[in-house]
Amino acid sequence: ATLVEWLKQKGYTLSSLGGTERAGIVHRLDKGTSGVMVVAKNNQAHTALSQQLSSKDMGRIYLALCDLPLKENCVIDRPISRHPQNRLKNAVVSSGKPAKSAFANIISSQNRRVNLISAKLFTGRTHQIRVHFQHIGHPLFNDYLYGGDNIIKGTTFSKYKQFIENCFKEIPRHCLHAKILGFVHPTTGKSMCFDSELPDDMKTVLDK
Repeated sequence: ATLVEWLKQKGYTLSSLGGTERAGIVHRLDKGTSGVMVVAKNNQAHTALSQQLSSKDMGRIYLALCDLPLKENCVIDRPISRHPQNRLKNAVVSSGKPAKSAFANIISSQNRRVNLISAKLFTGRTHQIRVHFQHIGHPLFNDYLYGGDNIIKGTTFSKYKQFIENCFKEIPRHCLHAKILGFVHPTTGKSMCFDSELPDDMKTVLDK
């Protein structure tokens, strides 16, 4: 089942610019990423929202769980393209398309081993946040495609290793959540901002 199929079953009219399979979809979230996204109900709205996405006027803030805090808040401006050896992945490639993300520490556990980090998107490449996190040596919890399982493999402190393994069992996906989405309403011109609660699986790890 897809979001488009669910919306159609609920009787929503969707824009046709993306074709039948992507009807109404202005931007997408990776499979396994939770959070807020915008869907267009008609072609006029879809065009206006897509322009905001292209011009960087649409604001998107994500939250992620990693095993180490950032040394400092940073902006990653590195091009992304298809991984040369693995077609399922993207990677930082010099000949790729421009990609820019900003990362900031939010909360670190007392042992600094579980960390909540915010990410702001300036561009919208596939897997962008996950690729940029891996590029700076901070793969997301449970992101097996981009090295998140190495958090367990590289751990020698047995008590901590068991704790992380338990965390992974709580979350059957990579730990990335689309927290805030802001844009200008395509009809009224009003600035709008939507905030999605952190899901229970990521809350459980933070609470522990």
